[in-house]
Amino acid sequence: MRRIKLDKVDRQILRDLQDNGRMTNVDLAGRAGISAPPCLRRVRALEEGGYIRGYHAEVNPEALGFGVTVFAQVGLKSQAENDLKAFEALACEWDEVREIHMLAGETDFLLKIVAADWDSYQKFLTTRLTPAPNVAHVRSSLAIRTAKYAPGVPIAVDGKA
Repeated sequence: MRRIKLDKVDRQILRDLQDNGRMTNVDLAGRAGISAPPCLRRVRALEEGGYIRGYHAEVNPEALGFGVTVFAQVGLKSQAENDLKAFEALACEWDEVREIHMLAGETDFLLKIVAADWDSYQKFLTTRLTPAPNVAHVRSSLAIRTAKYAPGVPIAVDGKA
């Protein structure tokens, strides 16, 4: 992975692709104020440099039958590195778990979990998550609504994010 020094054009490209990963190279180049061939070279350099990790489609969970999102705070009995990694590996295998964040403080992990309904989540909680090795406690918080969803990071172009 070759790191590059980001200039204004690179930051504009990153911001635009983060907002719309399906933007054509011609449109992207126009927004960045350069022609298409150097724009494509810059995008490839940003990919190779590790600034762009990939591209994906954002799907609607409700349209696919996932009407419930739960944030589960998981506390482990042991915080030894092997135990932390073992829990992470196990949680990565569960399709319902969409995000895993290791935290500092009272809670060891915060999991974002999707389910068809509350009963489906309860089944996942009681048959897989709570009985998992080393789990001491789980605190579940049901998401009521999402007021803001902004994947990625704020990217400043000309000092403005």
